[in-house]
Amino acid sequence: MLPEAASWMHRRTSRAADWPPADLLAAKGSARISVVLPARNEEETVGAIVAAIRRDLVERVPLVDEVVVVDSRSTDRTAAVAAAAGARVVAQDEVLPGEGRMSGKGEALWKSLAVTTGDVVVFVDADLRGFSPSYVTGLLGPLLADPGVSFVKGCYDRPLITGAGAAEGGGGRVTELVARPLINLHWPALAGVVQPLGGEYAARRSLLERLPFVTGYGVELGLLLDVLQEAGLDAIAQVDLGRRVHSHQSTEALGAMSGQIMLTAWSRLQRHGRMLPLEPPATRLTQFRRAPGGHDPRVSDVGVGERRPMIEVPEYAARRSLLS
Repeated sequence: MLPEAASWMHRRTSRAADWPPADLLAAKGSARISVVLPARNEEETVGAIVAAIRRDLVERVPLVDEVVVVDSRSTDRTAAVAAAAGARVVAQDEVLPGEGRMSGKGEALWKSLAVTTGDVVVFVDADLRGFSPSYVTGLLGPLLADPGVSFVKGCYDRPLITGAGAAEGGGGRVTELVARPLINLHWPALAGVVQPLGGEYAARRSLLERLPFVTGYGVELGLLLDVLQEAGLDAIAQVDLGRRVHSHQSTEALGAMSGQIMLTAWSRLQRHGRMLPLEPPATRLTQFRRAPGGHDPRVSDVGVGERRPMIEVPEYAARRSLLS
């Protein structure tokens, strides 16, 4: 690890327990805080997460000002369950309709900026099991305590839950096999970031609104790399949130996710002037399944769309101008 990365990891890593809610409330001042859950078919878990945030961080300690679930075309009861638990539920495709429709997690996160009011925005995945409100307070801690911090990533242990039980450290397969090697190869200053693809992170709106959002699974990597480019390494912090348990994807699905991660890294190398491509990358991924006659090829498009910085959207910029 580069000395720069090791120094950053030592200075900018803390634990969720280091940030008691009462201390954060005292540090909050007049800042508004939004918690956003992007959700697609998460009726089994989203309600418990929303209820815990409202109980501990809205009612017991008035730290969070709004809890918003962005429903990404769910076909189950995600929206109803989230609303019953106390969230404000927003349908992804009803936000900024003039900007058109795109798909993917990053689309939901990008559109959340248009329907929230927080000076600080906390993102939490909606498929977490055993969620603790300390995830939120941990992510808020460095932002409320240090004006030099603009972006906070959560880190945690990720067990792989199977029918045989939990394999500790077995989760995060795309991180270990794809994202971490790419980061160490091209962005070694970020080698100390434990969970670059983790879905729990927080940032100042003033930073998020200046960044483009990849609309697919590459959104977390794209944001991390763009924050490094825009604000520098020392504007990033990470907080140890303990243990994270969530649903797992099939190996085939992880392959498609990996393709999006690689294309996102490619796009950032080009955007940041780190390479001169001779031709655009292919976006078709061929995978195979065993069939009666041999192997059946299945082709999918893993191309990543991208949204411009929210501050460049006239409707949003006009609203921000009125509020300032």
